[in-house]
Amino acid sequence: MTETATRLNDVDIAAVGQLVEAIRADATKAQTTWAAHVQWNGAFASEARVRTFSPLASDEPAALGGGDAAPNPVEQLLGALGNCLAVGYAANATLAGIELKDLRIDLKGDVDLHVFLGLSEGHAGFSSITAKVTIESDAPREKLDELHAKVKASSPVGHTLASAVPVEIIAS
Repeated sequence: MTETATRLNDVDIAAVGQLVEAIRADATKAQTTWAAHVQWNGAFASEARVRTFSPLASDEPAALGGGDAAPNPVEQLLGALGNCLAVGYAANATLAGIELKDLRIDLKGDVDLHVFLGLSEGHAGFSSITAKVTIESDAPREKLDELHAKVKASSPVGHTLASAVPVEIIAS
């Protein structure tokens, strides 16, 4: 097999194919659990540890009383959505034989701080999130439209944000 037959968009097609075949053979392999451990570091600073990676720092901007030493949680949530979409575009483009020359995703979201600051009750999260995807590729527009639809339909983070997912917060 040639290198172009095993890699496109720097994605290891064989590894993805092996995972797909393993799940086809045993559907229980599709069920995964992910975890993070967060440690508060004083004021509004904390860090998340995920697997064996370096900690991911979090802080609030100075205008919200933080030290502005790292992205805040809502910015990280936007980043998580953008990263998930990027994986979806890379994976689905590769499976469709579409070469990506460049992919950029610009995200923004609106949060009303009234609830967070205790000034009112109601919804404390994003009221809307917009992700603008820019793709450079020689693929025909209809193929890119199909790619876009497939990614929107299969993004785990996108679906999590768009759905009412049960969240249990237990104090001990």
